[in-house]
Amino acid sequence: MKTLASPSFRPLYDQIKILITQSLIAGEWRPGDAIPSEIELANRFHVSQGTVRKAIDALAAENILVRRQGKGTFVASHSQERATTRFLRVSPDSASGEFPGSEFLSVTRARAPELTLRLLDLRAGASIHIIRRLLKFAGKPAILDEIHLPSSLFKGLDESVMRSHKGSFYGYLEGQFGITMIRAEERIKAVAADAVHAELLHVQQGAPLLCVDRVAYTYGDRPVEWRRGLCVTEECSYINEVT
Repeated sequence: MKTLASPSFRPLYDQIKILITQSLIAGEWRPGDAIPSEIELANRFHVSQGTVRKAIDALAAENILVRRQGKGTFVASHSQERATTRFLRVSPDSASGEFPGSEFLSVTRARAPELTLRLLDLRAGASIHIIRRLLKFAGKPAILDEIHLPSSLFKGLDESVMRSHKGSFYGYLEGQFGITMIRAEERIKAVAADAVHAELLHVQQGAPLLCVDRVAYTYGDRPVEWRRGLCVTEECSYINEVT
């Protein structure tokens, strides 16, 4: 994976933030692991404990680290309950808090199209895994996903293991391949359902759908996933918190 640029010429706490992130990229601490205490990190980096605390606060604000009162600071993981729906912005209007059921339709391997090459910073001719799945609330299709993953990062992706995984999809990628999604960028627009999408989503052809294009990033701000979700919004809404 790419390493971050030299932390020189930055505020001291930001330099420590970069150094901690570089340790995460190198795999020194895995998702769910406790990181060393603030005092230990201060000694390691030869800075004050306050500087380390400020760096950790910044990483916690970005959901990269998680503070647990009386227990320490841990690397955020998609296996944690609070994280399983952090990237899922479509929710039933009933506000049931229901986690959607997942039905995998196909898993194939192909050369990446131009858009995926550009968004994931891949070389021409790069191979990708293409995953198509339906997400359902109360058994009704709500989201049709097409997910593109670089084959070089997800070697040996096992369709049977993926289908049997009960948690979040990002939790599966984290557990099987050690790649954690820490942030995402989304673009949203309205589209009309074509014949194929209408059949899978149980709507009329031409029905309005919400199209959500997402690029997800891991440590070091490296893009590792592109997906397009087509969402039925008759009984669901896209929810976003603006702060």
